Amino acid sequence: MRRVVITGIGALTPIGKGIREFKEALYSGKSGSDTITYFDIEDFKVKFACELKNFNPDDYLDRKVWRKLDPFAQYAMVSTEEAMQDAGMNLEEIDLERAGVIWGSGIGGFNTIEDEITKDVKRGAGPKFSPFLIPKLIPDIVPGHISIKYGFMGINYATVAACASASMAITNSFDYIRFGKADVMITGGSEAAVTRTSIGGFSSMKALSQRNDDPLTGSRPFDAERDGFVLGEGAGTLILEELEHAKKRGAKIYAEVVGAAMSADAYHITAPHAEGKGAAMVMKNALMDANIGTADVDYINVHGTSTPLGDIAETLAIKKVYGEDAYKLNISSTKSMTGHLLGAAGAVELIASVFAINDSLIPPTINHFTDDSKIDSKLNLTFWKPQERNVEYAMSNTFGFGGHNSSIIIKKYSE
Repeated sequence: MRRVVITGIGALTPIGKGIREFKEALYSGKSGSDTITYFDIEDFKVKFACELKNFNPDDYLDRKVWRKLDPFAQYAMVSTEEAMQDAGMNLEEIDLERAGVIWGSGIGGFNTIEDEITKDVKRGAGPKFSPFLIPKLIPDIVPGHISIKYGFMGINYATVAACASASMAITNSFDYIRFGKADVMITGGSEAAVTRTSIGGFSSMKALSQRNDDPLTGSRPFDAERDGFVLGEGAGTLILEELEHAKKRGAKIYAEVVGAAMSADAYHITAPHAEGKGAAMVMKNALMDANIGTADVDYINVHGTSTPLGDIAETLAIKKVYGEDAYKLNISSTKSMTGHLLGAAGAVELIASVFAINDSLIPPTINHFTDDSKIDSKLNLTFWKPQERNVEYAMSNTFGFGGHNSSIIIKKYSE
């Protein structure tokens, strides 16, 4: 099978707009969590989230364009433009019929749905909806917009797998290139779900942290007092390219994608399997796909959402798969800083893994105060400070409601 490399990255996150800001914030241990500003939170049990700070679409997009886009699509267009610029791709030099887009979003145009229904109810005089309602809310509109902008005429669709959406989009893109069905793929994920309905819905199911008195430390992966995840928003884009195609045009190469897998817990609509059965299977299969052993992996960017059950299940799964090699790994949850970007998480976290490989530096897990007796204290969860380490192979895990699991393995590029 053909080799697949990453030649461009772009990110829009609660801790940094753009790759440079995002990287600096990751390594400085910055928290993106704060009191919600998007709507009146007085009557809400959860009053904080990881919003995009000072994001103005006018700074990136023509007003005539962005007004027809839900924020989740605006974010996608911004991170993708950065990634395309970063890849230095001349569109006149590639076969656009062999260039595609696969994009992930767990929820899609939640802002649009909420706004349009609210306006309709307030009017109370018969239905009157925007002609852009449907095009703004459907998740697959993003790969459509991206393909139109860049002229990519190949494979084009969206993946929806809750919090594993972006990872599955990346996995599918990886497969299409290595199986010879595409040369270049734009892939990633975006989400803009910090809304009244979303905060209210996740809060009612007791999925969110309620640490309103200290929002900066609300996301506490692996901490004994963790009480749920902190909702985030943003986008991450990766340009995947067939190796010889990338070399021919003189592209810089960040890393090579060498393995990926997907699985289902087949257990519960929201809770993980108590012993991490599906998570263990997906990691094991990703290692097999990459044709490497557990001793080869240096770093795992874990799902690590800061939920009471999820963090325990994932560490148990890692120990089951890696055995004694689990204690040689660096493990961290960058959600401690970005919050949980839902369908965009896999893309943003794979980019964090790219940083780890290129900078020989592991991003930390912040907000750890108290050890949890149910989580093995001998695991190196990279608390509070980044750690220097040569990273040859990195694994990125994402798990979604419905039991959707994805694991991707990247490695330091070498000829």
